[in-house]
Amino acid sequence: MNNTIKVLRIKDLTNKIGMARSTIYDWLNPKSPRYDETFPKPFKIGQSSIGWFEHDVDSWLIRRSQS
Repeated sequence: MNNTIKVLRIKDLTNKIGMARSTIYDWLNPKSPRYDETFPKPFKIGQSSIGWFEHDVDSWLIRRSQS
């Protein structure tokens, strides 16, 4: 069992899920028609850097594939 915690930056995230950066930010924006409240929220990892836990993204992908 792998207990390594991995943080994805936006470039890693776009590569992993195959979606554009703009789509991801639309999913995060409640004012966007494409807003997805189930999409994992990023967290700050520096002054102007954000990241996503890979396990949260993996769980979201699994839930999305089952719906």
